[in-house]
Amino acid sequence: MRSSHRLAFLFMLPSFVFVALFSLFPIIDSLRLSFYRLILTLPWLGQKMVGWENYRDIWQDPVAFQSFKTTLVFVAVTITFELLFGLAIALVLNETFRGRGLMRAIVLIPWAIPTVVSAQTWRFLFNDRYGLVNFALFGSDSSHYLAPLADPHFALFAIMVAEIWKTTPFAALILLSGLQTISDDLYEAASIDGASAWQKFRHVTLPLIKPALLLALLFRTIDSLRVFDLVFIMTQGGPADTTNVLQFYGYKKTFAEGMVGYGSAIAVVVFLLCLILSIIYLRILKLDRIEGSAP
Repeated sequence: MRSSHRLAFLFMLPSFVFVALFSLFPIIDSLRLSFYRLILTLPWLGQKMVGWENYRDIWQDPVAFQSFKTTLVFVAVTITFELLFGLAIALVLNETFRGRGLMRAIVLIPWAIPTVVSAQTWRFLFNDRYGLVNFALFGSDSSHYLAPLADPHFALFAIMVAEIWKTTPFAALILLSGLQTISDDLYEAASIDGASAWQKFRHVTLPLIKPALLLALLFRTIDSLRVFDLVFIMTQGGPADTTNVLQFYGYKKTFAEGMVGYGSAIAVVVFLLCLILSIIYLRILKLDRIEGSAP
């Protein structure tokens, strides 16, 4: 038995090394750098230990505060619509109809497309000269064409549309797996009791897919807080920083302005937000399972 445990550990060792090198080490090094004043454009200054100064600067930085609010709006709006649309798609795909397997494959296409490709596609769709969105709204009359990605009132909305389109299938996949665990006997019993379709959904479906909903909420919250590539490709944080989410602001501070310590502090803040929300969701999920298993 001991030799089998040792063999299992040896098989898992490469995975542990990979995680340590590419996940744990960057997190620890970012935490270390967040306590230093390190500027890439002034290498002769070296690394100066400044303690919590970078975090105090974030607290007093109006752009960082605006980026934090933009991130919260982005997360709240995208997750809400992703779960609503994902649940609707999952309910449809859970029904029995001809071509259901093909439909499930088609629904997953937006999620399977690389984010860089989908972001570039949506950038072309929202183009102010030849974009399909403008053509659908105004036809060939280009004098009325809008420039959503250059408009402070619509740029964030355009990015959220692209995010919802791409990641809704992922939420639908998780919710569909939750729906398939519900026994048909429960619906039959509800029908015998005279329950309507809405009553079945409210009293049978929703309570039983709550763990799947929380799991989808967990994954999508973490991914939305870390959004970067959509902003980078579609707007570069503009116009006037209206789409400047925290992750992208940290990138600009680190690589565009060379303020490695300050950028690392922003990265740590994003990491802590993800960690805190993950713990909360997991606690809720654990409590829900305990209540569900209680006699």
